[in-house]
Amino acid sequence: MKKTLLTSIALIWATAAAAHSPLESTVPVNEAVVEEVPSEIVLDFKGNVRLTRVTLTHAAHEADLDLDGFNGFVSDYTIPMQSMGAGTYQIEWRGLGDDGHTMNGTFSFTVEE
Repeated sequence: MKKTLLTSIALIWATAAAAHSPLESTVPVNEAVVEEVPSEIVLDFKGNVRLTRVTLTHAAHEADLDLDGFNGFVSDYTIPMQSMGAGTYQIEWRGLGDDGHTMNGTFSFTVEE
């Protein structure tokens, strides 16, 4: 009985973990050092996600990035961004997985012009 219960718990946990759509990669990659400010960022998720907010922070400035061109749940986002010059850029995102779970995360990169 104990073994059956543990197996059931493990299967439920594995199913719940697989249901999420984690961020697989970004462009620029997390903690990259680049020579010029990119005109856009890319977020590539393992599954479909509906981003609800993406915020760019640089020095003391913060700006919400435009998500108007995205409808529904998609796995790849290419989002235009504005240049704020050399320095460290932090991107904070949040949204919903297609399973209804809330998701969020951050990544950063540094521009050395």
